[in-house]
Amino acid sequence: MGRFAVRLLRLFPRPPFTVPGFANTCPLHQAGSTGALPGHRITPPGPSCLPRKGLSGTAVGQHVLDLSGPEQRLLDKLYGGLISGQRASLAESITLVETQHPRKKELAQVLLQKVLAFRRQQESSNGGKPVAFRVGLSGPPGAGKSSFIEVVGKMLTSQGHKVAVLAVDPSSCTTGGSLLGDKTRMTELSRDMNAFIRPSPASGTLGGVTRTTNEAIVLCEGAGYDIVLVETVGVGQSEFAVADMVDMFVLLIPPAGGDELQGIKRGIIERADLVVVTKSDGDLVVPARRIQTEYTSALKLLRRQSKSWNPKVVRASSYTSEGIPEVWAKMAAYRDAMLSSGELQGRRRAQQKVWMWSLIQENVLWHFQTHPSVRETLPGLEQKVTRGVISPGLAADLLLKAFTES
Repeated sequence: MGRFAVRLLRLFPRPPFTVPGFANTCPLHQAGSTGALPGHRITPPGPSCLPRKGLSGTAVGQHVLDLSGPEQRLLDKLYGGLISGQRASLAESITLVETQHPRKKELAQVLLQKVLAFRRQQESSNGGKPVAFRVGLSGPPGAGKSSFIEVVGKMLTSQGHKVAVLAVDPSSCTTGGSLLGDKTRMTELSRDMNAFIRPSPASGTLGGVTRTTNEAIVLCEGAGYDIVLVETVGVGQSEFAVADMVDMFVLLIPPAGGDELQGIKRGIIERADLVVVTKSDGDLVVPARRIQTEYTSALKLLRRQSKSWNPKVVRASSYTSEGIPEVWAKMAAYRDAMLSSGELQGRRRAQQKVWMWSLIQENVLWHFQTHPSVRETLPGLEQKVTRGVISPGLAADLLLKAFTES
């Protein structure tokens, strides 16, 4: 998609504003280093803020974001409450980044840049190492993800950790609604003052995570949560997209789920850093042990993702809490090994690039669908495609031609 995306982006009108973020000398970053929010006007980056190669001043854009008094006070309140660990401010900040309102999306980006600057200060004082540990949890429906998260979360908060849970619920294809029931399943953890649970609708996004989940992780880290758990909807193999935004990807599988080999899907297994066989209690202990053996053998056939870590398969029970401390011990061992080798930091840098291109693709598609020439041509071409007059490929070519030529 690379060259085509760049070609399309050149045709778009400039966005309403550009948040400077190309060097630490940018005014926004200077505001971040002093602890004060930007003023009523954010000055676009000057020549010293631009990279030496690849971008010009016109490419960056000379956009100015004017903040009104209420908007400035809102950002002051959200940022101040966020870094002081107020859960209400964190919830309101996540709502701001999830909005589709154009102006509020601009304000959300200003807040995010501020929080990113604050997080860089924390990492700098921590020797350049991340201050939070991100764990993605995935698995088929009924694997016991919510119960597992509650037990692990309670154990971690009792040890002095602050745990944030970002749970993504599937949305209805018919009505677009979601149950958002994850928080109700974690009754004890939701009452814990050292825990924060945020359910969000998938809203039709493929991959089991929303486009703003990555930004919500940044906000949770800025609020002082040192462990962030991201639970996916568990709807299929595409759900391993969460692996591109976390430090560790954990796959939860239930025992006695039928043909165990059918569950060994290469696309998701090869991304797993840890496989947990859940519900290993009572009559299910024997099938859980069998599945543990089979998955251990299957992982040996796959190519290693990391030079510092071999994926492990463990058993655990959320009902009896048996195996839960061992699961966290494996997670901590993974974190220590990846930090000492520097692979964790490298993984985070690569993930940022992946999500940048993911958002570019989403925005390119939105611009394409809302382009006047495309909207004018689309209904007639759709009718011809449905009647079999022209092929879908020819219709796509005609739409792209109408888009590029206009």
